[in-house]
Amino acid sequence: MSQQPVLAVVEATRFRPHDPAYHEYVQLLVGNVIAEARSHGWGVIRLAADRGTAALLSGTAQADAIVIVGGEDIHPRFYGAETGYANESRHLPVADAAQIALVRSAVARRTPLLGICRGLQIVNVALGGTLVQDLGDECGHVNRGVPIPQVLTTHTVQPEVDSRVAELLGARPVEVRSAHHQAVDRLGAGLAVTARSHDGHVEAIEHQDAPLLAVQWHPEDVQAPAGQLTALLGVLRSGILDAELASRSVVAA
Repeated sequence: MSQQPVLAVVEATRFRPHDPAYHEYVQLLVGNVIAEARSHGWGVIRLAADRGTAALLSGTAQADAIVIVGGEDIHPRFYGAETGYANESRHLPVADAAQIALVRSAVARRTPLLGICRGLQIVNVALGGTLVQDLGDECGHVNRGVPIPQVLTTHTVQPEVDSRVAELLGARPVEVRSAHHQAVDRLGAGLAVTARSHDGHVEAIEHQDAPLLAVQWHPEDVQAPAGQLTALLGVLRSGILDAELASRSVVAA
């Protein structure tokens, strides 16, 4: 990797005039990802998926790695379900379609990808999985009835033995920060569950072949344990190196 690697940070949208408090908080989290990446030598491009599939695929074509960050619920039509469920958020179907296409492209091209919160759910849906639409108000994965900056809650997840998550964060229960009311139901093709919460919900997934890892929690939150986001971004750097080595091996052969 002779040049500065380029990381595409992909969010659902850059505009939420209907919910400025939520938008401000999402922008804070996205900014944390960008700042952490730049501090470790990444060149960063920032893209909004609601510009459409063609724009997103074109904008990420030269990226060495991708992060898909948190945001709104995925429209249920993308995983064969209906609207009208409890705690349903606003939907951004153009962004959903674009991010789904991006995940499929990344898997096909073996571009390293990290999904965070909604990003994990996008990965699962893109590969044919489904979602639990609402975990209930007392699920312990999000704080209800509080100001937006207080919605994240702290709980633990248990990494699976011999998983990349365990390699990065340790095999014992890991403290995480999260704010989600949905979760993986049926797992998408090629994916493996690599961490669960105490109540059995999926908290991390990895692709069995492509360099793809996604977590349901928010390692970019300022109250997340130190080093989590750094470690997860490091996986992307490792994926780039692995791809370069594989490419050189093919050329040498």
